[in-house]
Amino acid sequence: MNETQVRELQEKFQSLVEEIRSVIIGQEEVIQQTLIGLLCGEHLLLEGVPGLGKTLLVRTLGQALGLKFSRIQFTPDLMPADIIGTRILLEDDSGRRYFEFARGPVFANLILADEINRATPKTQSALLEAMQERSVTTGGETHKLEEPFMVLGTQNPIEMEGTYPLPEAQIDRFFFKILLTYPALGELQEIVDRHGRGGYGISVRQVLTRAEILEAQKLVGTWPIASPLRRYAARLVYATQPTSESAPDSVKKYVEYGASPRAALALVRGAKAHAFLAGEWHARIVDIQAVYYPSMRHRMIRNFRGEAEGIPVEEILKEVFHHVRPEE
Repeated sequence: MNETQVRELQEKFQSLVEEIRSVIIGQEEVIQQTLIGLLCGEHLLLEGVPGLGKTLLVRTLGQALGLKFSRIQFTPDLMPADIIGTRILLEDDSGRRYFEFARGPVFANLILADEINRATPKTQSALLEAMQERSVTTGGETHKLEEPFMVLGTQNPIEMEGTYPLPEAQIDRFFFKILLTYPALGELQEIVDRHGRGGYGISVRQVLTRAEILEAQKLVGTWPIASPLRRYAARLVYATQPTSESAPDSVKKYVEYGASPRAALALVRGAKAHAFLAGEWHARIVDIQAVYYPSMRHRMIRNFRGEAEGIPVEEILKEVFHHVRPEE
């Protein structure tokens, strides 16, 4: 792609942001981090109390991109076949019987896995192959999923009764953990004014095509990032390991396991996408710092002391952030 084509693609993503803002009020960081996940072709974990617009965000994104959107409500009785589909017995005109695979809701581009921690581990694991391999295997046959493919799982942080906490291996597969915060008073008043008049029917125009999304993902993967910035990302992650000589005191005292190597990759790839959205031609220090918390917060495991004393993971990450300085 030449410079003009790249600029046009960046401008289209800015138009995409404006379209989403026409429906979603506030939540600027959430919108930006969701688009970073899309550009990186990765999955996101959204955490927030009910009513903050998680479903509306994903549905609006699907409409603005012209992609197929699917919502799966996770419940304790949800079975793997309810997600990936099942083989059904059919009969043709001649009376011959045969099996045919009936595709489940996972065969879409944007998947909202609502309250993902309410389903049993067996059902949660049905998503793992789809998330990692972009395919579904059933009855000895493998079915490829159409790109782009993105899973957005949601969790309610306050209602934990009857839930099954996600295994660390599954949480680590989510690129970002995004926290949705309660709207400010002015934003809440705007929500009431706009949607209180039946504004949920606001139409969103399609801004990008599927081909342009795939082209943008490929382009972001090649976005330049200097070696000192890659080393900075690695040092940030390494400092979360309690056995590391560069770890700050809070990590050594309160952390059992630090962030995985996937966190370093998320920092680098997320920084590229952040720079692309900002209209920059290469990743900068501020781009890595902008994706630091969503890349790291779900990959830190506190030890018994950290849990007992109620030390927030964000507080530990803040100390790591200030402890590790970028190269001059």
